[in-house]
Amino acid sequence: MKIFFGTKAPVRILPTLGPISLWIALFVFAPVGVIIYFSFLPADSAGEISAGVSLKNYWLLLTGDTDYGKAILRSVLYAFITNMVCLGIGYPTAYWIARYGGRFKALLLFLVIAPSWSCYLVRIYALKQLVGYPGILNDFLLHLGVISSPINMLYTSTAVVFGLIYIWLPFMVLPIYASVEGINPALLEASLDLGASPGWQFWTVTLPLSKGGIFGGTILTFIPALGDWLVPLLIGGNKVWMAGNLIQHYFIVRGNLAIGSSMAVILTAAVVLLIYMCIKLGGEDAVERIV
Repeated sequence: MKIFFGTKAPVRILPTLGPISLWIALFVFAPVGVIIYFSFLPADSAGEISAGVSLKNYWLLLTGDTDYGKAILRSVLYAFITNMVCLGIGYPTAYWIARYGGRFKALLLFLVIAPSWSCYLVRIYALKQLVGYPGILNDFLLHLGVISSPINMLYTSTAVVFGLIYIWLPFMVLPIYASVEGINPALLEASLDLGASPGWQFWTVTLPLSKGGIFGGTILTFIPALGDWLVPLLIGGNKVWMAGNLIQHYFIVRGNLAIGSSMAVILTAAVVLLIYMCIKLGGEDAVERIV
């Protein structure tokens, strides 16, 4: 009790906070607090903010702004598809590397991680050069005679989802790999000794023990895809808008900080709820895989 309530308590507690806590307070909680503050300020249609506190911005979004509701639903759908495809590709990849990679595990993991080391923007433009027209894929198919005219792959919902999968796939592979790699081999041997087939062993032992990696990968994949605005902007153009694009539009183009902030708060609340659910279902193991 003396440690917490004594006269020297601040001196003793301060070193335990550490620079990471200070960094999070300054660059995570403080900006979120500013956004929440602006979201409650009344503003007119031109974005002029006046003094006072009002729930008008939230009421407008929940009842009148159908574009934002559609953008939210579209974002959730695209993020869900992205997460499921990344899980369908990432789990077998991570499982194979962990179980059969052998002495090539480090090389295989490097090949998975290496694309994410390059600039996010560079990877998006590289994807545009690959599937656009003129583009590598269209030119290749035309040269082979497979198609007679270029295929319009950009500025569609499919292109946006493909771009999200391309960007966030490594972040699904790594937590699952760590989870599968951390399973005690003795448990797998015991299941075989008890008569379990390889398939039954996977469903009853491997999959339940790797759920922390699945939930960790879901947090690292679904949430960034949900708030992504650069992939829809560059690959979807003006035809495919997600929630992040609408927030960016109100902040930068229209200059309406109040409406943009309320949109950001709603999206942040959805993200926090998702994180809580994943951690609740995945347990401490999910947190460990994220870290």
